[in-house]
Amino acid sequence: MKRIVLGLLAATALSASAFAEDITPALIYDLGGKFDKSFNEAAYNGAERFKEETGIEYVEFEISNDAQREQALRRFAENGRNPIVMAGFTWVDYLKKVAPEYPETNFTIIDDAVDAPNVRSVTFKEQEGSYLVGMLAALASETGTVGFVGGMQVPLIGKFECGYVGGAKAARSDAKVIRNYTGDTPSAWNDPTKGGEITRTQIDQGADVIYHAAGGTGVGVLQAAADAGKLGIGVDSNQNGLHPGHVLTSMVKQVDVAVYDAFMDAKNGEFSYGLQDLGLAEDGVGYAVDDNNKDLITDEMKAAVEEAKQKIIDGEIEVHNFLSDNACPY
Repeated sequence: MKRIVLGLLAATALSASAFAEDITPALIYDLGGKFDKSFNEAAYNGAERFKEETGIEYVEFEISNDAQREQALRRFAENGRNPIVMAGFTWVDYLKKVAPEYPETNFTIIDDAVDAPNVRSVTFKEQEGSYLVGMLAALASETGTVGFVGGMQVPLIGKFECGYVGGAKAARSDAKVIRNYTGDTPSAWNDPTKGGEITRTQIDQGADVIYHAAGGTGVGVLQAAADAGKLGIGVDSNQNGLHPGHVLTSMVKQVDVAVYDAFMDAKNGEFSYGLQDLGLAEDGVGYAVDDNNKDLITDEMKAAVEEAKQKIIDGEIEVHNFLSDNACPY
């Protein structure tokens, strides 16, 4: 009550940010580990940026199995953690169950959507970013054959795969794309050994550029490509620096920004709800160029990709969304 009175009597001296110290953010990672060099680590980087800028601490939890999901959500909500951010589409069913029971808690789920009045859902148009790196793969390939290694075979990763194939074939109509997945259970996200084995098999079949959308498994994909003198393509985070000169580019998703924004909006009293679907037009996805890979991408390659990027933003190129029909036309 005292805080409310002060707010009414001295609003000019007491901004929304003054209440910031009252927020108690929490971040829960998906399977694969916090330091997977990919999706989870991007979430971690966003939380760390928030902490560095504001001085506000957050709590985090790395699950090791699905049985811990509901328990972790409930524990943080019961302890008054707010907002609570979940990294990964696999949180959907658990959030649908828990969110209505804690209506005063703000939740954010990344990579899928939950329709609830206290939930912000952040998804990405991965097909658009994957289209661009598919173009780069085909343009960089000497054999005309490129590869894709997915993690768990789920519809979300179909967006990466189909966009990548579409981009490769747009840049080179005769391009061949070899596609494999590492499994159909959650362990598929954290199996670098299998990722490396699949990559070597694809290389034996002629692939000389391999894109992964496989979380921690992708570390093995990039390693195998580099060891063979071929090119890998990273995902979610900028992975160009893992093997400089052997990672053509990375399809980056602003997962870090999604976490940062959720925390910061709560801090500033500006937390909003509903769906945010972020693509090229919103800078939600893209491809990474830095000192580690700039020599691998020619001016002609970049010009072609930038032209396609603008056409996608303008609606002149429509990249097929696998989730629209659970199919890929290529």
